[in-house]
Amino acid sequence: MKVIIIEDEKPAAEKLKKAVLRCDPSILPITVLTSVQSAIHWLKENPAPDLIFMDIELSDGLSFNIFKECSISAPVIFTTAYDEYWQEAFEVNSIDYLLKPIRQEKLENAINKYKKLEKHFSTNHSAFFYRASETNGYRRRLLIKKGTDLISIKTDDIAYCYAAHKMAFIVDENAQKYITDKSLSDLEKDLDQAVFFRINRQYLVNIHHIKRIRTLAKKQIIT
Repeated sequence: MKVIIIEDEKPAAEKLKKAVLRCDPSILPITVLTSVQSAIHWLKENPAPDLIFMDIELSDGLSFNIFKECSISAPVIFTTAYDEYWQEAFEVNSIDYLLKPIRQEKLENAINKYKKLEKHFSTNHSAFFYRASETNGYRRRLLIKKGTDLISIKTDDIAYCYAAHKMAFIVDENAQKYITDKSLSDLEKDLDQAVFFRINRQYLVNIHHIKRIRTLAKKQIIT
């Protein structure tokens, strides 16, 4: 599970990160954002996380302003010292509203609530989807989770896949980037090996999206 934390107080952010990892060590905190503007910029430039922990009163305004500038599909657990914003919180993507200081058991309950919702919405759809999207043992489509949404991507539209920071990413022909829960090795097994090939340990490339190959100093550069 990939999460981001939006919190303007560094000690509070570090404390929350440690508490989240105590709930589930497999959770991956991608980044900590400290303001409304930095959150807007990050959310516009990066694939959506699975879950967002969001303080409300930030250094440059209320975090609700983020929703006015960005289309956010990921569920949000609000973490705040103030109880007067709960109604506005549940008008956006909130699945829980935790008051500071956050008790560990309350945080665990919130994360478990997310997991139950995620399991409910993904399990039934995924099983049908993968049965219907397979040809000769290879995927014709991949189902990518983006927040609470499941996005279907044609494998023909995938330009390349790559691994970075212990995560795997898919990039389509329009340069749109998606985070996937699969490893690069798993993607290699799912994709047609007559079309996709591993050029090195980090990249898996669709040959139909290669424009040219150049050789420089005994190295091949693929673009």
